[in-house]
Amino acid sequence: MPDEEDIPTSGTGEFLTAEASGETVGSGSTLRRYKVQVEDGAGVDPEEAAAEIEGILADPRGWTTDGVNSFQLVSGDSYDFEVKIATADTVDTICGQYGLDTHGEVNCAVGDQVMVNLKRWLTGSPQFDGPLHEYRALIINHEVGHRIGHGHETCPGEGMPAPAMMQQIDGLKGCVANAWPYDENGNYLSGPSVP
Repeated sequence: MPDEEDIPTSGTGEFLTAEASGETVGSGSTLRRYKVQVEDGAGVDPEEAAAEIEGILADPRGWTTDGVNSFQLVSGDSYDFEVKIATADTVDTICGQYGLDTHGEVNCAVGDQVMVNLKRWLTGSPQFDGPLHEYRALIINHEVGHRIGHGHETCPGEGMPAPAMMQQIDGLKGCVANAWPYDENGNYLSGPSVP
């Protein structure tokens, strides 16, 4: 894992699209095609990132369990949203165009873009004590959750799994860090809605 001071905070603003495509995952009738892009100079391989994100969206604990949504990784012009891994300054700029302040630290979902802060992708979060891949799953599940219509939720109770739609980077409020919308038995891990 790189030291935070070695991670670039600004980049070219140009994106490289992963030359990758996959099969549809999930059986939901709402198919959402997505591209994966990485900011040029970020030091992240677009195809490797795309493979990891595809695996997250295909996981049985993910959003396909709702029976509504299915996903397909594409690299062409026809898509529903883009997952973009970018430097903090680029994330701040793009999210800021929609009135969101990501203050160099967090991710956002705006328009047809899921913006992933490079620092979060490479180092995780101090609030999340699981492995880095699990934190990446939380990023993708949380922001894609917004894309498909879910709002923020908060901790449902002491010692319970934090909802994927909880802003866990702001503190767990007694919950246990969790990356997934559903548990292994297909139960939605929910919490009270946050305005």
